[in-house]
Amino acid sequence: MEQLFTSEMIYALLALTAIEIVLGIDNVIFIAILCSRLPKHLQDKARVIGLTLAMFTRIILLFCIAWIMKLTEPVLFGLSGRDLILLGGGLFLIWKSVHEIHNKMEAISSTATPVVAGFGSVIFQILLIDIVFSLDSVITAVGMVNHMPTMISAIVISMVVMVIFSGSIAKFIDKHPTFKILALSFLILIGVLLVAESFGKHFDRGYIYFAMAFSICVELVNMKIRPKSN
Repeated sequence: MEQLFTSEMIYALLALTAIEIVLGIDNVIFIAILCSRLPKHLQDKARVIGLTLAMFTRIILLFCIAWIMKLTEPVLFGLSGRDLILLGGGLFLIWKSVHEIHNKMEAISSTATPVVAGFGSVIFQILLIDIVFSLDSVITAVGMVNHMPTMISAIVISMVVMVIFSGSIAKFIDKHPTFKILALSFLILIGVLLVAESFGKHFDRGYIYFAMAFSICVELVNMKIRPKSN
């Protein structure tokens, strides 16, 4: 326990917590968009449950790290267990994001009442994608710090931060439809990235985060200009 309070471990904890938050942004966005299909009084509850599930999933996977490392052995068509999880998760993310964009366009072009999702269905979808995002997060954590208490502390702290800010992120996305489309487009890119990685093609996710940040900045400028042009 004393090792956790050394200057080296404190630095590692801060760095790993920051990385966990960055890696969790796509998870938070996905959860926020899924929860927006629920009745208002259930959305906060679903977000907290979703992020709590993500936290426990990551901690459980940390304790199963030896099993995770075995997932690198080919099991089907030259693809490993990890590759198959990334492939399935990527395809699910692409399908779900395209489906949400389609529903959004249909809602705009018609006067029909938007379809409200079931609470259990939303939690199940969150759990599925939590497993995919947690896999990358855990592998990153182990690669940075091979010290279990530090890794668990970083995961818990990052999840607490995300729970605190997830409500504000969800409200902002829900209030600004163009940001919701940007977020869904971002999730499609992440899905494509996961599919590519499952076939051994590695791309630096930082480029996608930069492109998304740039797009958000452009849209923020548009939001400032738009009222003046009306």
